[in-house]
Formats: sequence, structure tokens, C-alpha cells
Amino acid sequence: MKDALRTRLCALAGVEYPIVQTGMGWVSGPELTAATANAGGLGILAAAVMDMDELRVALKELQERTDRPFGVNLRADQPDIVDRCDLLVKEGVRVASFAMAPRKDLVQRLKDGGVAVIPSIGAKRHAEKVAEWGVDAVLVQGGEGGGHTGSVPTTLLLPQVVDAVDIPVIAAGGFFDGRGLAAALAYGAAGIAMGTRFLLTRDSQVPQAVKDVYLGKTVTDTVVTTQVDGWPHRVLRTSFVEHLEGTGRATALPRAVKNALGFQRLSGQPWREIVQEGLAMKKAQDLNWSQVVMAANTPMLLRKAMVDGRPDLGVMASGQVVGLIDELPTVAELITRIVKEADEVLERLGA
Repeated sequence: MKDALRTRLCALAGVEYPIVQTGMGWVSGPELTAATANAGGLGILAAAVMDMDELRVALKELQERTDRPFGVNLRADQPDIVDRCDLLVKEGVRVASFAMAPRKDLVQRLKDGGVAVIPSIGAKRHAEKVAEWGVDAVLVQGGEGGGHTGSVPTTLLLPQVVDAVDIPVIAAGGFFDGRGLAAALAYGAAGIAMGTRFLLTRDSQVPQAVKDVYLGKTVTDTVVTTQVDGWPHRVLRTSFVEHLEGTGRATALPRAVKNALGFQRLSGQPWREIVQEGLAMKKAQDLNWSQVVMAANTPMLLRKAMVDGRPDLGVMASGQVVGLIDELPTVAELITRIVKEADEVLERLGA
């Protein structure tokens, strides 16, 4: 393997290759995370949709499946976030990732416990802010990425952030092969992160019928909608999503309330904690109450497809890269292939 592939991310996370499997809600369970870790990448467990007991069980299963470093994705606005951070420290988790910036005191708490902190950001100013707080690296997602996303493409956002901070920068949005890894390194990134590409592997526990929907899509078959939770969200274009796009606020809010009730029943989370979480979200993200209520849509609508196997009743987060994927390798096959391709590209450029 070329020395160029042994990056600062590898040293920070204790992994063999600079390849990250993102913490996708209802997708990145212990199976997929461990498969990534065992193949030499950084697997990230999606804990944002778990309660504390579920997180403890998932960590135990992960530690039984792999003895290699892995990460855990958290939400900074959860009422028990301090307890979750302390659990990661206690269990010796290598990396804590965040979809939104954690508080400065949480960053320090995790770092003091030996856990590297890597938040996801979508703008240069956000990267500069968290770098000042002492995070160990940032994951930069361009607009072509799936899930919550911005409008600036990776090819513009990545070099902007690389030039602005002196910590490792991980590139996300539009990556699926070794050519992309080599390109990200050329921009100055320390590695790449992929969601859709890892979702579409044999180690992913997403129902086959849902994977088949993804495999049938082209690069133009995603849409950025605000009808899921009030924020720009890139998902597969389906008849259900088109229905959501055609509904107004009068329809969206009752649906969101129904989903909030469903999530409470599913998770068993006390209403007191849900209200506290909503208040924290409202304050941290400067949301109005309508947006807070609509945020309940995300976990339930994703679960309908990713767990229940009902793409006709749920949403499927996806990057535009879905149109370039047409097969389901194992995670080990995928990572081996990406590293081999990147090596070949670097060799050719060096020659």
C-alpha cells in the first residue's frame, strides 16, 4: 500500500485504511460496523436512534464481533448525552462522531477520556468553530451526500475546509471507489467517508427489497426535500416522497405529531426526556416549535424503510452516488477493492 494512504486519520482512529463508514440511523448496527472495522476501516455505530440500554447491548455485541477500533455516532442534544459520553470512555471506544457540533465541554470530556471527537460539518465557518474547541478531526459533507445536507458540492467545500483548519479533514459526499479516495487525498483530505456505498453491501442489514430499490436508481433519482423534518434532506425520489412534497404545513404537522407518538411507543423514552430533548434541539439549532415537532418524522420515516422494509411508507436517505452503484459486495471486498484502485491511481500518477 502506498504511503499516501497511511494518513493522519489512520493514526488518529487506529485503523489500517483511511475509509470511514458513516453512522447511518437504523443502518449502521453492530454487524455493519464490525465488518468495517475487521476490514481495516473505521466503522461507526449509529447510536442516535438507541436508548442507553440499547447502546450498552450494541457495544457489547460490537466488542464480541471485533477487537479493532470503531466509532459511535451521538446526538449532542440528547438529555443523557453526558452519560453516553462517559459510557464511551468506560468502554474504550476510539471515536465519537456527531451529526451536529457537540458543546465545548463535551469535546473536552471525551478527549480527557481518550476518545477522539469527529463532528460532521457542512460549512467552512463551522469547521473553524469546532477546530477552536479542540475537536480531533472534521467530516466534511458536500451537497451530493445523502441525508441532511447543504448546497455546496464536495469539490468546492473540501478544499475550502482543508485550507481553513490544520486538523485532519475527512471528505464525504460522492465517494464510492478508489479513484475518489485518491482524488480526496489530492485535495488534502485525510480520508473519505461513505454512507450509501456501505449501505449497499452484503453486510448491511437493510432488507433486500429496499436494497433493490436503491440499485435501480440513477444519479438523478434523488431529491432534496424539507418535508421530512423541516431541514434539507437528500433522499431517494419515490412516489411517497413526491406525496410528501405535495403536502402543506397543515398536513405535515399532524403527520409529525403522529410520528412523535409512534417513536415514543417504539423507544419507550419517557415524555419528560422527549420534551427536554425538544427544548435542547430548539435552543441549539434555533428552531421554531413547528420545526421541532417535524423533526420527529426523521427516525420513524427512515425506520419504515430501513427496518420494516416498506419503502412505500418511508423515506430512504441517499447520496447521488447511488446511480453509480450496481452490485452488493461484502464490506471486506469493497474496502480491498477501493484500496487497490487508489494504489493503482497513485502509481499511475507517480509514473
